[in-house]
Amino acid sequence: METAISTENLTKRYGRARGIENVSLEVLPGQIFGFIGPNGAGKSTFIRTLLGLIRPSSGHVSVLGNTIPLKSRSVLKQIGYMPSEASYYRGMRALDVFRMSSRLRRKDCERESWVLSDRLGLDPTRPVADLSFGNQKKVAIVAAMQHKPKLLILDEPTSGLDPLVQRAFWDILHERNRQGTTIFISSHVLSEVQQHCSHAAIIRDGRILVSDSVSRLGENTARRITLRGINELTQDIINFSGVLKVDIHSSESSILYQGDMHDLLARINQLPYSDIIITEPSLEEIFLHVYERGQ
Repeated sequence: METAISTENLTKRYGRARGIENVSLEVLPGQIFGFIGPNGAGKSTFIRTLLGLIRPSSGHVSVLGNTIPLKSRSVLKQIGYMPSEASYYRGMRALDVFRMSSRLRRKDCERESWVLSDRLGLDPTRPVADLSFGNQKKVAIVAAMQHKPKLLILDEPTSGLDPLVQRAFWDILHERNRQGTTIFISSHVLSEVQQHCSHAAIIRDGRILVSDSVSRLGENTARRITLRGINELTQDIINFSGVLKVDIHSSESSILYQGDMHDLLARINQLPYSDIIITEPSLEEIFLHVYERGQ
């Protein structure tokens, strides 16, 4: 199967500074892929290299079957890109931004731009300079999506959007995905990645720590065991093989554990707790755990 995005040992350095280092990643057609990491982790550098906006120091990049940057111009017609921060010419209305983008792609997108603007609550007749940060983000979303690309690459798209607009945004993305669009979305909002993405990768200091389906990221990591009515744990539990992290509070204690639950529960059942809750960790907890391990 042809990949939507494929990189092999992709590296970008800025002099002595590192951007990304030996990034190997694969995104298949039809996936909604979350790219997770805090500011400065290398997300935007990776995306700009995918688009051919910056040249890699080494490694291989393929997007929609085309080698980048060799065939950047032809493949960009099939991509919708939204940067984390967009700038516009002074004096332009949102409508002018959409029309300019349409002309660059040699495609009539006017009807779709109005439909998207209406769904996001954007008045495209207003000058962009007069729009709030959130409404300027809407302009970038519409410009990226109006030509109905095969691949959407969105860099921190929901920051600055209120909850109702975020809901409309995700509704549109899922509709496009059902129509066959592959979506690659960078984010530091872990809850939205867990809710909306089928696959995800975690990047730290320019390197990929883990890449898998969102469901397997949760399944393979650990379980959170919360014990209520107890504010201390014995050393044999704290030091038990597979215990990754312990949090002790005034009225409860919790354990992040990876291993055979029967072995640990046999020890826990000797404690005078009043209630026990066993849950899958959230993607945020998975993210923090992977970062702490630095694997």
